[in-house]
Amino acid sequence: MKTKVLIVDDSAYTRQTIKKIIEEDLSFEIIATASNGVDAMAKVLRLQPDIITLDFEMPEMDGFSFLRWLMKERPTPVIMVSSFDDSKTVFKALELGAVDFISKPSRRASIELQTIGKDLLSKIKGIKKIRLDILSKNLALLDRGKGEVAVAKKKRTGSDSIEIVAIGSSTGGPAALQIILTRMPADFSAALLVSQHMPRGFTKPLAERLNKLSSLRIREAAEDDVIEAGTVYICPGGFHMGLKQQGGVKRISLTAAEFSDKYVPSVDHMMTSVAKHFGPASMGVILTGMGNDGKQGMLEIKTRGGYTIAESEETAVVFGMPAEAIKSGAVDTVLPLPKIPAAVIRIVKTDT
Repeated sequence: MKTKVLIVDDSAYTRQTIKKIIEEDLSFEIIATASNGVDAMAKVLRLQPDIITLDFEMPEMDGFSFLRWLMKERPTPVIMVSSFDDSKTVFKALELGAVDFISKPSRRASIELQTIGKDLLSKIKGIKKIRLDILSKNLALLDRGKGEVAVAKKKRTGSDSIEIVAIGSSTGGPAALQIILTRMPADFSAALLVSQHMPRGFTKPLAERLNKLSSLRIREAAEDDVIEAGTVYICPGGFHMGLKQQGGVKRISLTAAEFSDKYVPSVDHMMTSVAKHFGPASMGVILTGMGNDGKQGMLEIKTRGGYTIAESEETAVVFGMPAEAIKSGAVDTVLPLPKIPAAVIRIVKTDT
């Protein structure tokens, strides 16, 4: 049975572009298009789509109003379509229940359609595995604020203190990252590296937003940044992040992604580099996401004596990436999302 898709956008050009991209895969069927939220509501009730692509600036009823209605009346996986300069819209939509987003096609850049097509089809194929019930629970956690972090007394076996934590995430990741990073103490004694599958233009606003919410220093990573404890470095979209050593100082190293790269930024690239430079003083954390990015990197960290944690199926919006790491034998501990911050704090041996 084909997956039914509804396209909602006030731009006829964008509707046709997205329709053409999706129809390349015969497992999908475009059951309708809609030019505004009111039109979309009627078609949702009548046609009951499996997936919706949604623009947010539309006449009569905007995307936010439609999304609120949808998640209350007929929860359906939504991929939002947004331009690069509309990052605030992206994060607001993700908090309202959109599961992912793609960058809006541009009339002026036909070459861009290839990248958009690859990204859109990948997301739609994986979206069938989305757990909307879990997504709702995780979004509810965001509303509770930082909360208390209970730190277990038991310490990790081994003499090496963790100096760096590498976190990888994809679909559902922004909310998961917020839940973890807002529950970390200001005196956290390790550095944190984050690779979240996200395109250019969105990782800097993500870092700025999380920085306002967290006690840690959070910023988009830049070439040659010195690795410092208590600082979170988020890999810029369109790049892969690793480490290098210059004069005894460990620094950020960024490599531009190629069009053929399956995952951008690459969690495997980041974690493998962390394992190489920090060995048993490293930790890997793999969160929600589709595919197997992070599996090899987690194996590298564990093989070199580091510690690894995977998000459990009960809280992962998409259990692909954690499941692959677990099946490979790369994971020391499997935990639900709310329990990961306390485990990381305990193992890093922060005094709280």
